[in-house]
Amino acid sequence: METSKSHLTYCTNIHAGENWPQHFAAIQQNFPAIKQEVLPNAPMGIGLRLSNIASLELVKKEELKVFKQWLKVNNAYVFTINGFPYGGFHHTRVKDQVHVPDWTTRERVDYTLRLFNILAELLPDNMDGGVSTSPLSYRYWFDNAAELAAARHTATQNILEITEHLINIYKATGKILHLDIEPEPDGIMETGVEFIDWFQKDLLVAGTKRIATTFSVSEDEAEKMIKTHVCLCYDICHFAIGYEPHAEIIKQLDQLGIKVGKIQISAALKAVLTDDTSYRLKVKSAFIKFNEPTYLHQVVACKKDSSYLRYRDLPEALEDVENPSVKEWRAHFHVPVFEKDFGLLQSTQGDICEVLKIQKKQMITSHLEVETYTWEVLPEALKLPMQKSISRELQWVANQLS
Repeated sequence: METSKSHLTYCTNIHAGENWPQHFAAIQQNFPAIKQEVLPNAPMGIGLRLSNIASLELVKKEELKVFKQWLKVNNAYVFTINGFPYGGFHHTRVKDQVHVPDWTTRERVDYTLRLFNILAELLPDNMDGGVSTSPLSYRYWFDNAAELAAARHTATQNILEITEHLINIYKATGKILHLDIEPEPDGIMETGVEFIDWFQKDLLVAGTKRIATTFSVSEDEAEKMIKTHVCLCYDICHFAIGYEPHAEIIKQLDQLGIKVGKIQISAALKAVLTDDTSYRLKVKSAFIKFNEPTYLHQVVACKKDSSYLRYRDLPEALEDVENPSVKEWRAHFHVPVFEKDFGLLQSTQGDICEVLKIQKKQMITSHLEVETYTWEVLPEALKLPMQKSISRELQWVANQLS
């Protein structure tokens, strides 16, 4: 679905299923009806999610051939892949295991290489393609600064291996593919500032000479290559949770020549906490309805002195609801982007509107992907037929951009 020269889709990580037959069956069951609702007479992109198992199956030539034919018949195409969750993502306890294996491991490298090989086959000509991925690792797995630094170093070297592979794909096919790294609360990189710091001080420092030597180019050209093939995945929910100044971050990225590969359009939950204890307890009761055991629901609290307090998961925040120094919570729970109010709770929909306004003005990226993956674990009162909900989300986003 093209909107203002951008490709707009939803991420198929909302559908349960871990192997390729399950993935494909879910796409066949849901995508055509969604497309018919939002874009019946033009090609529409798919934001593909492939588990490691599914990638091992789809990479086979015969499976790719069948899928390509289905895409053609259904007037669809693939331009982005969600390569963050490697293993099970539904009907299992995910929590911090969504980062396993992390970027310090060979398994993560091989999985991501395979995703790019699949994308290179599926991506239409004259279109760039991206694979979004985790922010290196989960920071609380490391006991001290030295361990964390070692993990950053190893992960950076592994990402440079991916970069070299993408440069080789470009030389062979002319297709520009990029790895889109997605900051997330409690990741090694959890904010835009931390991503920029890593990009400047780790990736470019380690990568410029390596790429220059490998491809016999100048260091300036090597830097351009890195900036072409390693980008930021701007998940609006994650940035909103951290109270990040969107315009400032996007301006800084632009000034540094660091590209946004994909905007993931998603909304978090938030609530203002007054000094009234009884009101705080009512807010707590409202949040309890979203306290489910599958995903991490990190909370970032804004304190009265404008500093931040971070909770690794929602239960920790619930226990501290009477903390008088805190004035607002923002929780990592993806809620429908078309809803602004949930009673005592609200969504960070305003952040989406702000980022899309910037996108409309200056086109930060050509890849837009709605990512509300929590339909199955939403409170019952918010559960609606999935196809209609996804269509409504896409139409809401398109209206913001029109």
